Amino acid sequence: MTASQTSTRPSAASRAFDRVLLGIERAGNALPHPFFLFLHLFAAIAVVSSVMAWSGATVTVPGSDEVLPVRGLLSTDGVLWFLETFAKNFSSFPPFGTVLMMLMAVGVAERSGLLNAAVTAVFGRAPRRLVPYAVALVACQGHVMSDVATIVLPPLAALVFLKAGRHPVAGMIGTFACVIAGYSGGVLVGVLDTLLFGITTQAAAVLPGADVSDLNVLMNIAFTATSGVVLGLLGGLLIDRVLEPRLGTFDAAASTAATDDLGSLHLEPAQRRGLLVTVAALVVYVTALATAWLWPGSPLQGEGGTLVPSPLLSGVVPVIFGAFLIAGVVYGFVARTFANRDALPAVMAESVKTMAGYVVLIFVIAQAIALFSWSNLGSWLAVEGADLLRSVGLTGFTAVVLFVLLVFVLNLVITSGSALWSLVAPVFVPAFMLLGYDPALTQAAFRIGDSASSPLSPLNPYLVILLTLVQRWEPDAKLGTVMSRMSVFVGPFLVVWLAILGVFFAFDLPLGPGGSIRL
Repeated sequence: MTASQTSTRPSAASRAFDRVLLGIERAGNALPHPFFLFLHLFAAIAVVSSVMAWSGATVTVPGSDEVLPVRGLLSTDGVLWFLETFAKNFSSFPPFGTVLMMLMAVGVAERSGLLNAAVTAVFGRAPRRLVPYAVALVACQGHVMSDVATIVLPPLAALVFLKAGRHPVAGMIGTFACVIAGYSGGVLVGVLDTLLFGITTQAAAVLPGADVSDLNVLMNIAFTATSGVVLGLLGGLLIDRVLEPRLGTFDAAASTAATDDLGSLHLEPAQRRGLLVTVAALVVYVTALATAWLWPGSPLQGEGGTLVPSPLLSGVVPVIFGAFLIAGVVYGFVARTFANRDALPAVMAESVKTMAGYVVLIFVIAQAIALFSWSNLGSWLAVEGADLLRSVGLTGFTAVVLFVLLVFVLNLVITSGSALWSLVAPVFVPAFMLLGYDPALTQAAFRIGDSASSPLSPLNPYLVILLTLVQRWEPDAKLGTVMSRMSVFVGPFLVVWLAILGVFFAFDLPLGPGGSIRL
């Protein structure tokens, strides 16, 4: 019996772990679709706000002398508000336009072959002993490729491990684990960042008079960039020292058939030429933008010539959009993956089509959050929640850690990051603001919990794809087998990521431009 066959035999601990996963799966399956989850939430807010309005409930936001009444939807004013703002709630929801716009640009970069070629170029040059660290570092930036990263990166990692004489299953499982457990981190900005930023801005506005002018899509970039590097190195260490040794020795001769459709790490001349020209184009773009920003008296600077805040940061989404679009277009035409200019709008349209389900979900999320804000129920819960945290002494980093752990658990059964953030942000963002903490801190804390527990969630739809890939080498592998191997990443990622946030918190370091720890 080979080492790989031995590693698939379930132990008592593995069976117990499988039972836990089965319980999580059953709990998740019992939840309604996120669309109906927020529809039920809307109905609950309507009823609760109306009951509280009839009872005369009011709220006074600290720092304001104005007494706000809780308003109910089931009233004349509530019905009129709903009829007048129904369409506006949806069309003006902050993440809506921003996410679709970013998706078009990232879609061009992905469908032109640029992202795949860039990843292949990085993997293909990694020395054998550094292979785990190379693939983990790339995987921890995977959110730039959106969910495509969970499909594209693991097979490429398996191939580079195989060519380096290492266990391909370790590369495949380790890369997948790093993608999903470190999904909210990363050096680069992608669609996820714009989505979270939009919901954060909307949640912060729940408090009357809240100043959200400094919030921008880059407000977590210092934290996420640090996390993307540290977690990448940690992921490489876990693959190299923990995961791969547990899989035993891989017999490449007996598994040749499993590598037939993995692809190649070889870049064609057209791909190399496309990458070089694309890098040059991006250098010109960034240089021109930086010059325009730093030039004395530039209109891109803030009042008095400040760089933070400034119009460039508040309007950084179009800048990022331009970078992805330029990179994708240049690569597409230089590498000849785009036949003609008509390919560009076609590719952008295809990218938007994949978000049809998201648009439908946003429709009901926008209504629920709008009612939450208009009714003043959000302000009431934020004030009461902040008072409760003060009364039990949870006003420091301990409160942040407890919030992370709450999100960590919820993410096991609500795997949609946008749905989960839309659910918790309207309560916790203003509550932490009343404790004196910037919305950027709450968003950064959410990133940790929303990612770290992902390897333990059996509701991740891409797990089936990963299992199919693993079964090429290990036909007897089951879902529990794969998830138990990925579980080694959960604890270390959670602890180290919290430690990184703890350093930012303790030294009051900026989380990014316009993103502070405290207000």
